[in-house]
Amino acid sequence: MSTETEIKLSLSARVASELARHPLLADLKPHRQLLINTYYDTADSRLRKERIAVRYRQQGRDCLFAVKTAAQLSGGLAQRREWEVRGTPGTFDFSHVDDGRVRAVLESLRDQLQPLFTTRFTRLAWLFEPRLGARIEVALDRGWIEAAGRRQLIREVELELCEGTVSDLFDLASTLQATLPLHPEVSSKSERACRLLADLPMVAGKAMPVAVDAGLSSIAAFRLVALACVNHLQRNEQGVLQSDSPEFVHQARVAIRRLRSAIRVWQRHLPEAFVARFDPVWRELAQELGDARNWDVFLAGGVPALADALPEHVAVEQLRNYAQRRAGSCRRAARRALKAAAYSRLLVDFIAAVVALPEVDAGQVGTLLPGWLDKCSKRVSQRAADALDSGEDAARHRLRLAFKQLRYALEFFSSSFAAGPVLEAYHQSVTDLQELLGSQNDLAVATQLSTVALPAAKAAPIVGWLATQSESLLPELATSLAGFRQQPVPWHEPLPGARPAASSGV
Repeated sequence: MSTETEIKLSLSARVASELARHPLLADLKPHRQLLINTYYDTADSRLRKERIAVRYRQQGRDCLFAVKTAAQLSGGLAQRREWEVRGTPGTFDFSHVDDGRVRAVLESLRDQLQPLFTTRFTRLAWLFEPRLGARIEVALDRGWIEAAGRRQLIREVELELCEGTVSDLFDLASTLQATLPLHPEVSSKSERACRLLADLPMVAGKAMPVAVDAGLSSIAAFRLVALACVNHLQRNEQGVLQSDSPEFVHQARVAIRRLRSAIRVWQRHLPEAFVARFDPVWRELAQELGDARNWDVFLAGGVPALADALPEHVAVEQLRNYAQRRAGSCRRAARRALKAAAYSRLLVDFIAAVVALPEVDAGQVGTLLPGWLDKCSKRVSQRAADALDSGEDAARHRLRLAFKQLRYALEFFSSSFAAGPVLEAYHQSVTDLQELLGSQNDLAVATQLSTVALPAAKAAPIVGWLATQSESLLPELATSLAGFRQQPVPWHEPLPGARPAASSGV
């Protein structure tokens, strides 16, 4: 068994033609090969569900049989186990697979395996040696994925670590990005082929559960969570760029909020320079997406509610037209942000920094967890008192942010304490309060947007109605907060190995 470590980067046709002339590669002789890969699975994709790939590769006169464990890509980085031997297509001898669980799955499905899709591409490969003891294969792949009579273009660069450290890999990626627009891929060729095979529509990706074991070190746990958050963000990139559905922007913002919440939770154990460098950049990106999200929510919920409540008020239609123009403008701005070279570089730089984080002797997650969550809970209590006492929108907004951080922390660590009625009730109470405060925040934002869109005289009836709606939610907020205070906390007795609680992705 070997561990395959690589960074996958997509590029345009123009950049692909320029790659060979890059100063790092110009004096190296490339090796050209046609690679034809056939992937096998059961008719109901059992291997894909187990995150296992079985492939035969025709490489010149050689035929290589490979088994791989699927890797979650974050910032283009993929690290996975691989078993590869020579073989004969259509035969399946798994004796070389030394992982008992993986081999058992393969053996149980051997007779059901069938060819499902093919990737066919030309690989131009350079062997780059950045320093003594480090070797990286730079492979430019251009060709097609072919599945069920459908085709999808392949055009990407793979930087595979042959010898050296992961930092060597990231140094090369950053150097190439300095002069070439290269964007980190979020899915492998086989994952893209599976979607093509199933002819799946593009849908917004929600946060996936993260299995943070109580025995992990603080930094190892942060690394898992941060990589998952970046993967969540990247799974919504194409939707933001290609679709007008508001859900893609929403989920991209959720991913960044979860990431920034993780930085806050772990802040004491992270280098100051790391936090100072990255948190402001993520905040800025979230704000760029936030403008689009605010107008989307206003158009989808606020404007129709106003039209129903104030059918005779002619300014509502004026408001709708203005909101549509601003929503379109903000969506274009969000797309520019995700198309920018700075965003592509941020992904690579951030993942490189996360992978390189030094271990600190802070203890295991199971030991630190109660204190972390107590701190989040205390912040909620303090802000709840402020929100109830002041009655101001700004105070309720701060309380909503505190509930979000508590909820995300619960979801990060849910696999480290016992799943059961206490956890479910507490999580549901937090979620319900976050959503209630979100409704009040939507009304506050709608008030701000209405005053921006309309003259004061026309906006006055609209602002008055929105204020009435917000006030009507206050008794429910007070009742829900009282109920939340009665909830027993679920994290004081960590139990490693419990199943992670699913996230609703809100």
